[in-house]
Amino acid sequence: MNKMFKNAFYLLAAAALAVSCADYNVTDDFTAEPDPNFVEPYKDYATVKSYIDRAKYPNMSLGAQLKVAEFNKQELAHAAAVTNFDDLAFGTTLMSGAIVNAKGVMNFLDMKDLLDHVEEIGGNVFGSPIVANANQADDWLNTLTAPIEVSVDYVEGKSVDFTTMTTFDGKVEKGNASIVKYDGQNALQIGTSKNAQAEVRIVEGFDVDPLANYTITFWAKADKEASFTVVFSGNSIAGSGADGKYILKPGKWTKFVVEGQSAKGETEGYLKIENTRKAVMYIQKVQVGYYPDNHRPQTAQEKSDTINYALNTWCDGLMKINAGRIKSFDLIDEAIDANSTLENGMYDLKHSTEKIFWQDILGSENYAPAVAKAARAAFQRYQGDSSEMKFFISESGLDDAKKFESLKYWMNIWDGKGAKLDGINAKLSLVYSEDAATQTANVATLNTLLDNLAKTGKLIRLSNFDIKYQDATGANVIAKDITTAQRQKLADYYALVIKTYMTKIPNEKQAGICKGNLADTNDPVGLWSVDSKSKDWVRTATYKAFCDALSGK
Repeated sequence: MNKMFKNAFYLLAAAALAVSCADYNVTDDFTAEPDPNFVEPYKDYATVKSYIDRAKYPNMSLGAQLKVAEFNKQELAHAAAVTNFDDLAFGTTLMSGAIVNAKGVMNFLDMKDLLDHVEEIGGNVFGSPIVANANQADDWLNTLTAPIEVSVDYVEGKSVDFTTMTTFDGKVEKGNASIVKYDGQNALQIGTSKNAQAEVRIVEGFDVDPLANYTITFWAKADKEASFTVVFSGNSIAGSGADGKYILKPGKWTKFVVEGQSAKGETEGYLKIENTRKAVMYIQKVQVGYYPDNHRPQTAQEKSDTINYALNTWCDGLMKINAGRIKSFDLIDEAIDANSTLENGMYDLKHSTEKIFWQDILGSENYAPAVAKAARAAFQRYQGDSSEMKFFISESGLDDAKKFESLKYWMNIWDGKGAKLDGINAKLSLVYSEDAATQTANVATLNTLLDNLAKTGKLIRLSNFDIKYQDATGANVIAKDITTAQRQKLADYYALVIKTYMTKIPNEKQAGICKGNLADTNDPVGLWSVDSKSKDWVRTATYKAFCDALSGK
């Protein structure tokens, strides 16, 4: 695979049928040489999906999950996916959180490239969750549901006009302050020619709102440059001069506008000027007050209207780009809260006081129906036939009996309110254990899960189909350390899961299995391992296990 890609991708469909999987690495520009790392006994296996008996399992679909950017590169992962799998899934990278910015601008460029290419090669895509609690356009939803700006009236704390006064009744904490004749009018003089240093409460005696941001306006003059500090109700408010002081240039009346809050715990409102030794300063007028917060929370009806607008806008943009091409979607994802129980014993849906969750606004019982209605209408508006559309509910942890029953409970409610849910997308979290008792329990749990899923009568899709390997102590065995014998045991378990699914789930209800990772990660989860030096993909025993299991061996 040192020459990975050369020649037309249009050869892909023919190549996938006519040659072994050694020729799988095909892209728009070329067909690569056969992978030199394909060795016996896996060299002669064909593409994985070709082993499904389509007559016996007409609905069976083999899926692969990867990221949009990874797919659009049209390199190795892309070629392996489109050649060996029936459909593609893109997880969180096709959800609103990756597409919609804080202003509601939707960037569908990558999705359009992806869908155009998949349509060109005759492939299929399984749609990412339309809505969920995570990976949503949270900034946009927060912007839409932000408090509304309203007009407010100015609230006066206290105002003083020293030009109309003959005596000063404020509190002098240090130095001197008095009403004097200055510049043709009365004014408050702070400090004296002998000692300009003073600390004076020039306004006091009003209740302060601890949450309000006060605006303090006063007019001051000095014969020489003066510097001073402003303290509002115990909170020193920094100026732009050295050490946070305010600078008063000499020669003219200067208007100062200072904004600040009171110190924590203060209830008495006052304004204190702390003058320095530099020069005497004079104050003409003082105004203290604030404008209340000019925002109010949206009402329940306004928030409902806003979220319904967001839902319809998102579905409209999504389905316009889709143009009827993706026909099966996860409608909602991971809705069940295993930490919150209803009075009837079922688990509640997830709720939040910190983020916008769709179900908190749409209502728990109307959650899936509202999303289905918006998505179905938009699908039909843009070249889609709603009779072909299928909705799945995606959920993890369904091997927990109570969570499984809770999911059925909510799906029954949603179906009763018109959601028309077609299937369940069960997210797997599988482990193979070398400890015999643990592995027996793992298999029993899998069997119970599949039996329960089959009884729902819904289409059943298994996703996140990656199996980790644990030794007898429960420690994970990583890909670089797994032995050939261990890899074979892991492959055998993959085959068992596939065959159990195809046996227990009725043929007409098989919506397929979706592989989480095609190649090994840190865990040995891949149909391919990754050569540490060349970075080539090399078929593993799991590749063979998939082919054999799908063929019924």
